[in-house]
Amino acid sequence: MRRSITYLNAVIKTYAILFFSQNKVLGCILLLSTFFNPVAGVSGLFCVLLSIAVTTALNYPRDTINAGIYSFNSLLLGLAFGTFYEVNLYYVIWLIVACLLVVMVTVILAERLGKLGLPVLSLPFIFCFWLVLLGANNVFDNRLLQKSSFIVTEIYNTSPYSSFNLLSYATLFFRSLSAIIFQDNVIVGLLVAIGLLIHSRISFCLLIIGFVVACCFNSATGVYPNGISFYYLGANFMMTAVAVGSFFLIPSGRSYLAAILCIPIVFLLSNAFAGLLSLYNLPIFSLPFCTVNIILLYFLLLRKSPGKLQLVPLQHYSPERNLYQFLNQKERLSGLKYFPLQLPFMGKWTVSQGYDGTITHKSDWAEALDFVIKDEEAKTYKLPGISPEDYYCFNKPVQACGDGMVANVINHVDDNAIGEENNRENWGNTVVIKHLEGLYSKVSHLKKGSVKVKTGDLVKRGDLIGLCGNSGRSPEPHLHFQVQATPYIDAKTIAYPFDYYSSNNGESFNSFAIPSEGEVICAPNINNPLKKAFDLQPGYTATIEAASGTESIEVFADELGQTYIYSHQTEALAYFVNDGTLFYFTSFYGDKRSLLYYFYLAAFKVNFSDGVVVKDAYPLQITPNKFKLWLQDMVAPFYRFIDLGYQSEAGQQTGDMIIRSAQYQDKKLVMNAEIQIRNNTIDKFEIHINGKDIQAQWLKGSIY
Repeated sequence: MRRSITYLNAVIKTYAILFFSQNKVLGCILLLSTFFNPVAGVSGLFCVLLSIAVTTALNYPRDTINAGIYSFNSLLLGLAFGTFYEVNLYYVIWLIVACLLVVMVTVILAERLGKLGLPVLSLPFIFCFWLVLLGANNVFDNRLLQKSSFIVTEIYNTSPYSSFNLLSYATLFFRSLSAIIFQDNVIVGLLVAIGLLIHSRISFCLLIIGFVVACCFNSATGVYPNGISFYYLGANFMMTAVAVGSFFLIPSGRSYLAAILCIPIVFLLSNAFAGLLSLYNLPIFSLPFCTVNIILLYFLLLRKSPGKLQLVPLQHYSPERNLYQFLNQKERLSGLKYFPLQLPFMGKWTVSQGYDGTITHKSDWAEALDFVIKDEEAKTYKLPGISPEDYYCFNKPVQACGDGMVANVINHVDDNAIGEENNRENWGNTVVIKHLEGLYSKVSHLKKGSVKVKTGDLVKRGDLIGLCGNSGRSPEPHLHFQVQATPYIDAKTIAYPFDYYSSNNGESFNSFAIPSEGEVICAPNINNPLKKAFDLQPGYTATIEAASGTESIEVFADELGQTYIYSHQTEALAYFVNDGTLFYFTSFYGDKRSLLYYFYLAAFKVNFSDGVVVKDAYPLQITPNKFKLWLQDMVAPFYRFIDLGYQSEAGQQTGDMIIRSAQYQDKKLVMNAEIQIRNNTIDKFEIHINGKDIQAQWLKGSIY
């Protein structure tokens, strides 16, 4: 039964992916629409089933098969066969042969182009159906009988009919949409438009933009004096606008402009290919669309940096989700672009001199920090304060701020008397650690003879490397810290954040930030039972029970090492990160009625420190007000007016840990939840959202 459902889903997604979608409603509409031409509908469905069966039997990647990647070109082949030829015995024979050829070409091109980061598009269908047409038109014909129909004439037509005089623009728009699936039917076009509107408001807007720009450009230039063929409009101009503006690029004002600028290129390619292929009596089909998209993508992939015209990093088959997920992760996951560096000390220290300091942090050495320890009276020493030992930070342990290899060590410089400086050995006793190529950290003014490491040693984050001292240019004990790109003692500084630290007596939590001068900071105070409860390593299993049902969940790691929770019952999955200080989800896929989804909402971001308020933002696609979301979708590439916030805080309650979280839409509370931690594991969670109260018990969790 489950295999049959999977097979059915693969069929529906094959239809949906014609419009760069995995939306099942759109897929079903397209499937039914193809049967307005029954022969084409049956042929297309047969080819889809055959291609899925062949690729499944030959053990090709299951995810690719289920997404319809290997079968949508076969669908186009079946639709074209049913449109061009009469049914007879030879029709069936050549349909099967051509379908198998399309499958082979699709697999090969998908593999080869995929290595370059390029899509296969409809190239396998175009090449293979050209072979069929050439064979049918050959002196040794293959017994295929060509139909006479308006759509076939339109596909071949290089001097289009006067569409504008005979039909309204609305009629032409819907006919153009229907032509993408080899139809000439306004009703089919209307059904497809409805399906596309359900799938994506951004894509629908770009279809209109592509249609309008193509018609206006043609009116201005007179490329086609009698009007553009509706097949050309749909399969090339309109689809190019959708692909460039919203599928391959993150939707934005720039992507819309790129889509518009591609329209004249499609005119050029359409004319050039039509002239060339007319020599062999072959239609251009969607070759201009394929060509302009592959050229543009490869051109953009060759950039050294993404710039502001951003390619989609992870394809969700929804322009809205691509956009919202990209924007959300760009803000939330900015820390992942950094190698994590922690504070190089324990306890509370004060930044006595920050970046661009007025004393020594100037010019090439401006991005550096000096730290001291102060008492309640803001003094750095206890009386009498005449020797280094009187200063609170003197002799305090200094730690490695991150994993790495010791690149440089100085350990022989004498500590200064208070008020004196050693300007000849400016940095004093120093340790430089290499973390990555081009990323080094340096601590200076250490105590003479206190350095515990030597050049070449491997150190782990938090390892003791020395003691705070008063060597070098240091009139009183303090710790100098900087990040640099080279291993040299006097290297230039670079701005670089610490991963996490607390300030204002632990009330403020800072994530990948640079402390300011005068700020009192310390490492976050981690609650170990809370940290242990969310230590969900691959292999972790649990059962979630609620009145609505039971779900068995398990933690896996994908081929990139990213961890996710998978629900065996609903097949939903939620990706997450646990870096030892925070647990947070990065994305969710699947059924939003799943108990895993409710846990995703409740535990969106959890800080392992007591009493720290965590604020974050959800991706906008989970907005509960769907009407408002649709309005947002229309203008999302240019302006976002929905604010979907998250807040959580962990605290003690009658011996247990309780995490309270809430969701706010435009500052209005729309969800609240509680997660209870007991005996170092998640015990249960409750959530109130959209008028629902869900109470779920967390059972049989693996405890490490």
